Amino acid sequence: MDPAHRYLYLFLLLLAGCRARIHKLTLKNETRFSVDLNTFGFYANGTLDVNLLSLRLPEQVVDYSLYPVGFTLSRSRVNGVLSYTAEETETCPLTLTKVTSNEPLILFLIDIKTLSVNVRALGVQDNLLIAKAEAPKGLRKTRDAPAVKPNAPVKPATTKLDNQLAQKGEDAAAVEQSRTGPMVEASQAEENEFQLEKLKDVTLALDKVNDSYNFSFHMVVGLLAEGLYSLKFHYCQNRMPGIKFPYSFAVEVTEKNPGGYLSAAEIPLSRLYIGMAGVFFTAAMVWVYTLMKHRYSVFKIHWLMAALAFTKSTSLVFHSINYHFINTEGHPIEGWAVMYYITHLLKGALLFITLALIGTGWAFVKYILSDKEKKIFMIVIPLQVLANVAFIIIESTEEGSSEYYLWKEILFLVDLICCGAILFPVVWSIRHLQEASSTDGKAAMNLEKLKLFRHYYVMIVCYIYFTRIIAILLKVTMPFQWQWCYEFLVEVSTLIFFVLTGYKFRPASNNPYLQLPLDEEDVEMDEVVTESGALEGISKVKKTCNGRDRQKESTL
Repeated sequence: MDPAHRYLYLFLLLLAGCRARIHKLTLKNETRFSVDLNTFGFYANGTLDVNLLSLRLPEQVVDYSLYPVGFTLSRSRVNGVLSYTAEETETCPLTLTKVTSNEPLILFLIDIKTLSVNVRALGVQDNLLIAKAEAPKGLRKTRDAPAVKPNAPVKPATTKLDNQLAQKGEDAAAVEQSRTGPMVEASQAEENEFQLEKLKDVTLALDKVNDSYNFSFHMVVGLLAEGLYSLKFHYCQNRMPGIKFPYSFAVEVTEKNPGGYLSAAEIPLSRLYIGMAGVFFTAAMVWVYTLMKHRYSVFKIHWLMAALAFTKSTSLVFHSINYHFINTEGHPIEGWAVMYYITHLLKGALLFITLALIGTGWAFVKYILSDKEKKIFMIVIPLQVLANVAFIIIESTEEGSSEYYLWKEILFLVDLICCGAILFPVVWSIRHLQEASSTDGKAAMNLEKLKLFRHYYVMIVCYIYFTRIIAILLKVTMPFQWQWCYEFLVEVSTLIFFVLTGYKFRPASNNPYLQLPLDEEDVEMDEVVTESGALEGISKVKKTCNGRDRQKESTL
């Protein structure tokens, strides 16, 4: 297999695990004391299905009553703000008995000694928990087969059993006595409904198969409980200093809102991206019309700016399609995902290359880059490739995987380095124009360009600060259902930045950035030739202020 096909195959393998809303995570020999499984914004009647397929704990003797193991499901109105305070986070959340706020917090404590899962509901609850209750002690036993998935249909043996299953909160022992015949196995035990508003402590069944523990639950979010929920797995023993005990588990998590698989903040994104794609496409067409209208003043960089606008529009189209299929299918379609990642990569590379070229003044007033300007591109281009690789890995891995946060930090760092790198050419151009305005005889022209470069520098700094810092701060302060406004603000600020950059460096004869002053010796020679009359009737070429358009005038 040649290298090109090998990289393509690896790329497709990454896309096979594109982040969906049907999550499957497998961790082996994990030592983290806390694993962030997922964060999702639920509206009323949203559902959460968690199926712990396998949990293998270390063979070392651990006091799980003192250092419990299990899951936490916490709600916050704002992203990144947990339902328990900073003081409480110093201890393992599974050991909490009360919270200082009214935000709901649900603890799932796994007890391997009694083969049960103790559910503790803290705060104000309005959620409905559906799961298999703990069996009576006489009927509890270890299984030899995998547990039945929570979404698997359970066929009752008799109609009498159907009536009993419909009764809310029915005792499991009574149902077992009502079964007719040994055909109904213990694995077909029914699921019970628990209204957590009334029942603060619930005990669920825990199954054991070949030294592996498993259980599942289904939760329906109530009207008063909607919000941004974080699901985490905790192994409290590893929070203590010293030897870290390895554990392994496999879990399936499915989140859904009444309208589809998207989180509350992601539901408007498909329409937002397709709308902004239309706006960027319209802006690109207007830019192309401007280039065709002033074709004699157009430089190569102008067409590169047009390519950037069209690529941005195309990337938004594929991004919108990607979210549409995630909402309807629970996962992206690989073909559309591939097109989105390709256009996203091209858009990112074109953006930083174009901004850096404009900052150096390439193709406008010079056609050769200096050595230090070339070094900027030698840094920015590989970093952009690394940033896009990090972005694809982040999108194709689960939030709970150990490499997720590593690549997220790499992406943030590389993006900041690229943003800082493109400022250097602008600073060098400003310094060069400051020196030129004080030494040569074209001070007025250079000061005009210096003023324009300073405006461009301020534009880049404002764009970077707004999209990388201010917009993120707004995101973490907005209510969960309005966090899509972060993406809206980023896209609108990008559009404004594109429009202002195009206006500042538009191909027009009165643009001070494109005005190349006439050389003084050429002006004096023109005057001598005109006054002498020796070349009467012979036309001469006259430079216009844009340095590109030349026209012939008859001499007097």
